Amino acid sequence: MLTAASHPVLLAGTPVHRSRADEVYEQLKRDVSEFKLVPGDRFTETEISERLGVSRTPVRQALFKLQQEGFVEVLFRSGWRVLPFDFNQFEELYDLRMVLETTAAHRLCDGALKIDNSLLEALAAIWMVSPDQRSSDTVQVAQWDEAFHCALVAAAGNAEMARVHRDVTERIRVIRRLDFTKQPRIDATYDEHAKILKAIQRKRGEQAALLLRSHIQTSQAEVRKITLHQVHLARQFGAKAR
Repeated sequence: MLTAASHPVLLAGTPVHRSRADEVYEQLKRDVSEFKLVPGDRFTETEISERLGVSRTPVRQALFKLQQEGFVEVLFRSGWRVLPFDFNQFEELYDLRMVLETTAAHRLCDGALKIDNSLLEALAAIWMVSPDQRSSDTVQVAQWDEAFHCALVAAAGNAEMARVHRDVTERIRVIRRLDFTKQPRIDATYDEHAKILKAIQRKRGEQAALLLRSHIQTSQAEVRKITLHQVHLARQFGAKAR
C-alpha cells in the first residue's frame, strides 16, 4: 500500500537537509502560528538566539526570510516586530490556490499524458479509508492535508503550476493549519478529500473542481474565524501574564 511516507512528493515541505537558519525559521514560524509570538510583539535577535541556543547569524537569516514573507518587520534600532495578519493578502492567496487546484482537477480528468497516477493512488490510500482507520492526530492530518493539495497539482503534470502552488502553500501554511484544531473539521476533511478523489477517478472534472472549490472556501472561512479568536485569546493571556 502506498502511504505518505512512501512517496517523496507527499513529503514536500520536509527538506532532506536543513541548515541551522532553516531550523530557526521553522521554529519562529511555529511560534507565530501558535501565538507564542503574538502580532505586535517586539523582540531582538539576541533574545531569540539565547532562547533557541544558536548564534545570531542564523537568527538574522531566518528573520529576513520571514520579513520577505510578511510575518515580521525590522524596527530601526529596536529589534523586530511581529506584523498583524494581512487577511486581504490571505484572501488573494486562497483565490490563487483555488484557481490552480481547480485547473489541476480538470487536467487530471481530461486524460493529459503527464498525469502521475502513482500520486493519486498514494492519496487514495490515505484518504479513502474507513472511519476506524482515520488518524485523529491533528498535526499529522494537517501535514497530510497540505500534501494532498500539493500532490493533486503535482499529479496534473505541469511543473510551473506545481511550483507556484508550493509557494502559495508555504505562504498560507501558518494560518491554514489552524483549521485542524477541532475534530469535526478533521472528519469533514476526510469526507471531502474522498469525494474529490472519487470524482477524479471517474473523470468527472467539473464535479471534482466544484468539490475542491467548496472544500477550499470552507477551510478559508474556518481559518479566518479561528485565527481571529486565537489572536483575541492570545492577547488576553499576554495581558494577564504581565
